[in-house]
Amino acid sequence: MSARFVVRRSDESVFEEPGELAPGSDGLARWCAVGYDDGSAHTDFGISRLAEGGHVPTHVHSFEESFHLLKGEVLLATPEATVRLVAGDYGVIPVGVPHAWRAVGEGDAEWADIFAPPPRRRNGSDTYRVPDLPFAEPVRVDPRDPRTRSFGAIAPEQMDPGRQSQELLAQSASMRTALLVYSGISLKMMVDSDLGSVLSTMFMVQYEPDGKAGPHDHPLEEAYLILDGEVDATFDGETFRMRPGDIAWAGVGCIHSFRATGAPVRWLETQSPQMPARHAYRFVRDWDYLSEQLGEQS
Repeated sequence: MSARFVVRRSDESVFEEPGELAPGSDGLARWCAVGYDDGSAHTDFGISRLAEGGHVPTHVHSFEESFHLLKGEVLLATPEATVRLVAGDYGVIPVGVPHAWRAVGEGDAEWADIFAPPPRRRNGSDTYRVPDLPFAEPVRVDPRDPRTRSFGAIAPEQMDPGRQSQELLAQSASMRTALLVYSGISLKMMVDSDLGSVLSTMFMVQYEPDGKAGPHDHPLEEAYLILDGEVDATFDGETFRMRPGDIAWAGVGCIHSFRATGAPVRWLETQSPQMPARHAYRFVRDWDYLSEQLGEQS
């Protein structure tokens, strides 16, 4: 049986020209950390790098594209607006929406991205060149601006449970601004159906020094990019110390767990398809308990 997980180290990264994935691009390279060739059915996750002055002409995909800017500054043109994106910004480009990228400012720009489902090379990477959109006067990501309703921004302080009071929030408190806190873990949703995504989600996870999640699996695929700190991650019985820049992927049925290493750790996580309304988590501990209870009754 082939492995249901992938672990890729940051020093193993290989950035390649995207070819048909970004037709006519100049200065774009991408590290596909996990994708179709790895056995993934729903996730193509990696990091894109656009060199200073680089651009990607207008195109459309037959897959959904979500992203989180890691460094630098870019313009993203869509039919609704030209959005200026800086580190911490994120967004979703729905299936079939024309868009174009342009690097601005000094230095390279980098962003983590997920394509769902994975583009197929045999089908021209499921990408099509279309007439160019003009780059209009750019607007910043603003939760109150309907032109940027498919975008958002996140900063490390937003993962702090003690900084969730109304005066510290960029908009009125709601489920959109909610921080989920449990078992030494904080989770902030980024890209989801509220932003217009239908095929995947993207969110930020932070573990405190005592944070841990016991062995479990899902009826969906997950990808992880470590941003700060270190975490011990176990996939189908194999344990890995993951550090900043490392990427992992867990397929359907892969039993995985995480334990902080005595210091806070933060990572970007994706799920595809989106989580079902029920039975999204199957914890080994809970089913072992049920088995014990049934054994006592027999």
